[in-house]
Formats: sequence, structure tokens, C-alpha cells
Amino acid sequence: MIKCNLHIAKSGGFLRHWLNRSSVLMLFITVIALMMVVVSCKNGKPHEHAQADVDSYYTCSMHPQVMQPGPGKCPICGMTLIKVEKTIAPKADEIQLSNQQIQLGNISVDTIRSGSLGDEVILTATINFNQAKSTAISSRIMGRIERLYFKNIGDYVRKGDKVFDIYSEDLNNEKQEYILALERQKTLDNTVIDFAQLIESAKNKLLLWGLSEAQISELATTKKATPTTTFYSNGSGYVTTLDIREGDYVMEGGMIMHLADLSTLWVEAQVYTSELSKIDRNGMATVQIPDIPGKEISGKIEFVNPEISRDTRINLIRVSISNIGNRLKPGMPAYVLIKSRLRNAFTLPIDAVIRDADGATVWVKTGKNTFKSKMVRVGLESDDRIEITGGLNPNDVVVISGAYLLNSEYIFKKGANPMAGHDMSNM
Repeated sequence: MIKCNLHIAKSGGFLRHWLNRSSVLMLFITVIALMMVVVSCKNGKPHEHAQADVDSYYTCSMHPQVMQPGPGKCPICGMTLIKVEKTIAPKADEIQLSNQQIQLGNISVDTIRSGSLGDEVILTATINFNQAKSTAISSRIMGRIERLYFKNIGDYVRKGDKVFDIYSEDLNNEKQEYILALERQKTLDNTVIDFAQLIESAKNKLLLWGLSEAQISELATTKKATPTTTFYSNGSGYVTTLDIREGDYVMEGGMIMHLADLSTLWVEAQVYTSELSKIDRNGMATVQIPDIPGKEISGKIEFVNPEISRDTRINLIRVSISNIGNRLKPGMPAYVLIKSRLRNAFTLPIDAVIRDADGATVWVKTGKNTFKSKMVRVGLESDDRIEITGGLNPNDVVVISGAYLLNSEYIFKKGANPMAGHDMSNM
């Protein structure tokens, strides 16, 4: 029994010894495996992934100030961040955008080029009578107006219509002398007195006082002089002024009425002296009538006032137009559109130029997705184009769409106005 127990005790000691040696061996094998994994991590693909993180970053398309080394959500709006490859850093006066920002901002560019440009000036105007078509009816003799055949302003008078009857002592005496000369020629015709010359002289005096050939012929036929004499209109038109009434006395040369022919009218527009250089004085003008929608009439510039008002610095331009159908009335408002001659110039869309109190600027592309602000000098505007007179070169690539968004992005990122530091004298 004792021998058996001794044998078991010896066997148990051997087992414990074998187990201790096996644990040490397993521990050694585990350490070797871990060392191999560490070495493989240092020399394998994880190194390349770390290098890729250095060349790119993640940002938000709505908040480009957010820049993180890995993917995730925007801490401001919660949108998924987008990956952006790092490039050469822009200069201090430039701004760089991602492809997504350019697409969202609808930013497009174009090369500045030469094109035809003509300026258009729009002036407010008023329709007036054509004074060249106006007729003044006056009395050539002194007397009393016995009858007026037209008594209202606006009445239409035709050429040859009766206008007024006048009683005049002087005119009656001249008519009697004419009749007397005719009778003496008939009864005392001889070679001593030239009655033909006397008759011609009396007739010319009646013509100068306004009698017509028909009235003088009737006087020679009837040999009777009526107390009143009728005078006829020497023109056609509407009565615009009526300066006398029946029963009034009128002096020699006194005005009876004015007639205006409305077949042609004047459109008179006021223009500032600074705009006179833009107007082609020998060109055509287009007249628009607000009271008659869609009505456009072509006319010719007939007059430019050589004198400028000292107080208002305003000049007067007059355009003559036809009044077809007599639809136009003096006093109507109008617009006058005058185009100057076309000329070659560097032009851009108006939206490409940013203007404020400091001047005008455009954004020029300087590299891939990189833009720089340049101050320019602008000239004429026509439709949706504007002339560039200085500050750009012929082959510059200019932002023509999204310039205002680009300007706002620069201010947001840089915290300064892109026009700051520009000098107009260098252009």
C-alpha cells in the first residue's frame, strides 16, 4: 500500500513539471506571433491608408469651413461630409472651391471677347403740337369783329373756310377807291391819266389787306362795297387758341386764333448734358406711347437745343412723328428710345460685374477651381451686356454666372471685401 502511494506521488510530480514547461512554451509562441503582427502592420497597407488621409479631408458642401480628417456628419447642419482632395493652397487674394461647390453655385466662366455694342438711351417725353404746321390767323386791318364762324377751342377749320366778318372804315374806303378807279377808267379813258396803273395799285392794296382774288373780282363786277368784309382761313387745323370774341375791336395785326395741324407732331424729350454724347443726332428714334400699349412709332431727330439750362443742366431733343389716324393727342406722355452707332468693344454680361460705391470688379479664373477678384473700368450698357474699358486682358477667363455667390464666399472665408486694396489708377 505504501509502495503504491509512493508511486502515485512520483507520477503526480512529473505531471506538474510537464504542465509547467508546456505553459512557458505556449506563452513564448504567443509573444512571437504578436511581434510578427506588429511588424506586418508597420510594413503593410495601413501605412498607405494613413498617407491617403494626409492628401484629403472631409467637408460640408453647405459649410466649407468644416474640415475633418475622416468621414462623418456636419456638426452644423447634419449633412454627410464629402471627401475633398487637397491641392496647392491658393494665394491670399484668391479663393478655391470644390467641384461640388462650383456645381451648387452654378458658377460658369467664359473668355472675354470683342463684340459689337450700341448704347440705348431712354428718355421721358411729351407730345406737343408741331409748330411748323401751326397757322396763325390775324387781322390785317383795324376794326370791329361782327361775326366769328368758329367759337370753340378744338373746332376743326379747313383751308378756305370763313373765319370772321369785320367792319372797318379804312377797308371800306379802299374798296370805294377801287370801284371809283374802275368807273373813271370807263368814262374818262384817255392818254393823260394811266387808269390801269391806278386800278392795279388799288387792287394790290386790297390784296395786302387780306382780300382774295375772288372777292376783288366780285367787287369789280357788282360795283358795290358791303359794310362788313369776310376773311377766310389760309390753313387747316384745330383751333388751339381763341384770342377774341364777337363785338371786340381788333387792332391792325391783332391775333384772332391759332390753328394746329395734327397730321405730324413733335415729341419733346429732356436729356441731361452728360448723356448728349451718347446720342446720334442724325439717327432715328423710336417713340413708345404708354397710353396706347404696343404702339411704337419711328421718327427722326429734327432738333437739339443748342442752349443748355443753367439751373437744371437739361437740354431739349425734338423728334417729329406722323399721327396716323389722329390717335395721338398733344399732352400725351411718351418714351423716346435712341440708339447710338454700333462699335467694337470688350463686353461681358451685366451679372458678371459686381458694382458698389468703391467701383466695379469681376472674378477671373487663375487655376483649377481657383478665382481672383479684379477691379475693372466699365463703359456703356446695352441690353444685357456691359463694356469693359480697362482692367482685363483679351484672353482672361471671367466668371459670368455666380459672381455674387463667389464674392459672398470670399467674404465668408477671408472676412474681408475682395475689393479692398484695389487701385483704380493702375488700370
